[in-house]
Amino acid sequence: MIKANILLVEDDENLGFVTQDNLKLEGYKVTWAKNGVTGFEAFCQDKFDLCILDVMLPEKDGFQLGQEIKMLRENTPMIFLTAKSLDPDKVQGFKIGADDYITKPFNMELLSLRIQALLKRHFSAQANTTDKKDLFTIGNYSFDYKNQELTIESTNKHLTKKEAEILRLLCLNKNQLLTRELALKVIWGENDYFKGRSMDVFITKLRKYLNSDKRIEIINVHGTGFKLKVSE
Repeated sequence: MIKANILLVEDDENLGFVTQDNLKLEGYKVTWAKNGVTGFEAFCQDKFDLCILDVMLPEKDGFQLGQEIKMLRENTPMIFLTAKSLDPDKVQGFKIGADDYITKPFNMELLSLRIQALLKRHFSAQANTTDKKDLFTIGNYSFDYKNQELTIESTNKHLTKKEAEILRLLCLNKNQLLTRELALKVIWGENDYFKGRSMDVFITKLRKYLNSDKRIEIINVHGTGFKLKVSE
């Protein structure tokens, strides 16, 4: 019986194989990615109950990957694997939102016990929490992501799925840069020129939908992405 869905991101072939094999024997579903970029792509394409991330990864390190994962699903439990036992590295990991930190080499039984404890806490919290993470306030607007509804006073606008997904990412990064690359990979699954042009059209529509509150802007940032700016 499968207990949970785990994302393992580890570039060491031997450790990755052994860890994946042991976790599968315990009944977990495991997706193994070998660098930070493919790890993020895998995360965007499935729903994971827990992530195990090596800190020293090629192309995109574990800390950057962890930040991007927490930005999309902040309650995802996360364990960092590291060859370093230095306190500054651990502090950085916990600031990102790590739930645990294991120094290599480690005992598989220890990893298993840590996973069990995190998943128990995670599933218990999910069962006892009202789902409010899909409700956003944008100036005078209310945005219900799950129902794709944007409301101001008595006016209600039903958004398309893509419009709702883009607006949710902008809300999660309010007053911060949302890169084009991240938005395209999360929503369309790939960073493609034509999909990028399509996203620009959706951004133009969202600007129009939000123009009743002049404090709200969706700003283009030097061709690298967008920023949802809400002035007080």
